[in-house]
Amino acid sequence: MKIVGLTGGIGSGKSTVVRIFGDLGVHWVDADDVAREVVEPGTAGLAAIAEHFGREILQADGALDRAALRQRVFENPEERNWLERLLHPVIREELVRQLQSPEASYTQPYVLLVSPLLLETDQHELVDRTVVVDVPEEVQIERTMARDDNSQAQVERIMAAQMARDERRSRADAVIDNNRPLQDVERQVCELHNRFLFEFR
Repeated sequence: MKIVGLTGGIGSGKSTVVRIFGDLGVHWVDADDVAREVVEPGTAGLAAIAEHFGREILQADGALDRAALRQRVFENPEERNWLERLLHPVIREELVRQLQSPEASYTQPYVLLVSPLLLETDQHELVDRTVVVDVPEEVQIERTMARDDNSQAQVERIMAAQMARDERRSRADAVIDNNRPLQDVERQVCELHNRFLFEFR
């Protein structure tokens, strides 16, 4: 089973693109979903985070306060590095498990690994092809501010922690331009799907 990595900067519209692949019958695993799963209440990951940052990083129900954690780690690179060292190996292990277990009836020759940090972490070692979802940086900022109710400064800090747009594009086997009408994005995804069906047969 081949693995195609799908990545893009924050606000680039990865979720829109992966839904189109899903409509074509492609199994996908989202690293953001897995990252949430490994810090759910009762996990070793959440216990380690609470011990390191203090109980104030938890909500009243014991779940992780993601907004508070995000603010802490993006204001302090050392804290971000600590968190990444803790979670990246755990996330990778769970990603591999989920990628290897589509339903027995699955007939596509590839699965998708959707990850905003595909190229920034060793997750890129898992994939046979890399697809980058791309929009101009001003569009990333606009979309993320509207979606997450973040300030422009906060969005720019998150973007600065991710790979630069030009470098991300240069490492792609294919680029999907998501600054276009949905119908055109669907066309791009269909063409790419057909290319992978041919290459992976």
